[in-house]
Amino acid sequence: MTGTTDDTWIRVPHRNPDSGTRLVCLPHAGGAASYYFPMSAALAPDVEVLSVQYPGRHDRRHERPVDDLHLLADRIAEALGPWTDRPFALFGHSYGALLGYEVARRLRAAEHRPLALFVSGRRAPSTHRDERLHLKPDASLIAELKSLDGTVGKLLDNEEIIAMVMPALRADYRAVETYVHGPGPELDIPVVAFLGDDDPKVTSQEAARWRDHTTADFSLEIFPGGHFYLAERWKEVTSSLRRRLDGVVHSTT
Repeated sequence: MTGTTDDTWIRVPHRNPDSGTRLVCLPHAGGAASYYFPMSAALAPDVEVLSVQYPGRHDRRHERPVDDLHLLADRIAEALGPWTDRPFALFGHSYGALLGYEVARRLRAAEHRPLALFVSGRRAPSTHRDERLHLKPDASLIAELKSLDGTVGKLLDNEEIIAMVMPALRADYRAVETYVHGPGPELDIPVVAFLGDDDPKVTSQEAARWRDHTTADFSLEIFPGGHFYLAERWKEVTSSLRRRLDGVVHSTT
């Protein structure tokens, strides 16, 4: 059974029916599936990128955003079931990294074993910072985004854009800031953590704690840049992903 390109949850920027591997990509807080277009283009045709579209943005903007990370992970894992007919891995940035971890746990419990989990720009689930931006005024959330991503921040000077993105953004922040790591088995797949060396949201020590969440191999790779280092480092990141995906594929064959 295979997924379809008109799937509500899944976008396939570059359809590659003959690719041997899929990479499921989960966006950051306030982000959309289109964020991973550069990664999809760079990995095609060998790796087919599936980018998850959360409710409340772009073509799903009229749907209510999900503000509970565990509930959203349940829904994404269910939606991914038909797409697990080929070897696949998961990649998530920031909020998407934590979500990717919870999706991986659910897929593993359903006997859909990912090749690996790639987590970017996010501290491990076992670490904690008392962050409550989701309770603050819109201006505080906007200031946060501007401090992390100057390119996107410029768009937030437009009141119409603010009104459009704020419900999903606030829901995502609520989901990640109220997340509690639940009981259950940890992963048994390789975990790779990517990090910008000037990321104010996560230290290398916090990223290294991801090693506690798998019984398999763990590695940490640091790139120049801040929280959204990806925007400047797509080439380096996709090169690393391709090399590491080749490694895990060959180790399972």
